Amino acid sequence: MKFLDQAKVYLRSGNGGPGALSFRREKYIEFGGPNGGDGGRGGSVIIECGDSLNTLIDFRYQQHFKASSGGHGMGRDRSGAAADDVILKVPVGTQILEEDNETIIADFTEVGQKLVLCKGGDGGRGNAAFKTSTNRAPRKIEPGWPGEERWIWLRLKLIADVGLVGLPNAGKSTFLSATSRAKPKIADYPFTTLVPQLGVAAAGEREFVIADIPGLIEGASEGIGLGHRFLGHVERCRVLLHLIDGTEDDVAGAYLTIRKELSAYAELLADKPEVLALNKMDSLSDEEKKKKVKALKKVANKPIQMISAVTGENVEQMLFTLLEIVEAGKAEERAEQEAEMKALAGEEPSTWQP
Repeated sequence: MKFLDQAKVYLRSGNGGPGALSFRREKYIEFGGPNGGDGGRGGSVIIECGDSLNTLIDFRYQQHFKASSGGHGMGRDRSGAAADDVILKVPVGTQILEEDNETIIADFTEVGQKLVLCKGGDGGRGNAAFKTSTNRAPRKIEPGWPGEERWIWLRLKLIADVGLVGLPNAGKSTFLSATSRAKPKIADYPFTTLVPQLGVAAAGEREFVIADIPGLIEGASEGIGLGHRFLGHVERCRVLLHLIDGTEDDVAGAYLTIRKELSAYAELLADKPEVLALNKMDSLSDEEKKKKVKALKKVANKPIQMISAVTGENVEQMLFTLLEIVEAGKAEERAEQEAEMKALAGEEPSTWQP
């Protein structure tokens, strides 16, 4: 299945059906009166978050979605049929944006979330609805109300616990392949990863999701290489795993290049917890390892893990480190949600501690 994370679509809801102009005319029934029914409601366009999707590829082949109009009202007080709604299924993590591709309408983060983007027009009233004590034979009806139309953007941001970042050929795909059942393309040339990849890694009996995005290069914020297009897929991650190729001549420069591009994309992304790891340690001597770590510590000022995704050296320890940060983030998120619920309920937060 091809990966598509952005699509522009046109939506239009159905018009309401017009009311009917009709009178009851039957033999031996005097003063039959008006009996025109109301029109039916037009179909709405609804977006729903599904659980079996992971790409927006369906919207590559169809970009226009139009709901049907409601049925006409009929005599004998018969109302027109309401039109069926058009439901668009999108994967978890999809954002709905206005036509300007900047204003966010909705952010779907849970399965089952729904949003009516274009409401169907109401049906018009038939002449039976206008009958009064002084107007016994009205000839007035209403046309159906028009539907709504708009262009929107769909933007998918994968939901993962850990995001892999680094320069091309830093070993991100190899790490993902070694720690999960994902099968990304691996080769000895840059940009082997062209689309984001997801994998489920296990640390002991617990699991978490890792997202691998195409490598960044200097100037990505200006559109060089693949640019910043895929960085949105690690925005929702709780921790970033920054992999650096240990065989790189300038490991400090490689680190600073990625940090610069993260800051250029969004301060929120640059401020996320980060685990720094030197990869491909199996290719270095002990003296080279010390030299690389020393150079990296001068600019990073944080603990540095030394791993080899190919041989598995220190990989399991790395997974437990990542899991600890992920679970701490989840616990903090639950605490914030509980505090919000208590605030909505009017309860004061407890300050008691054992």
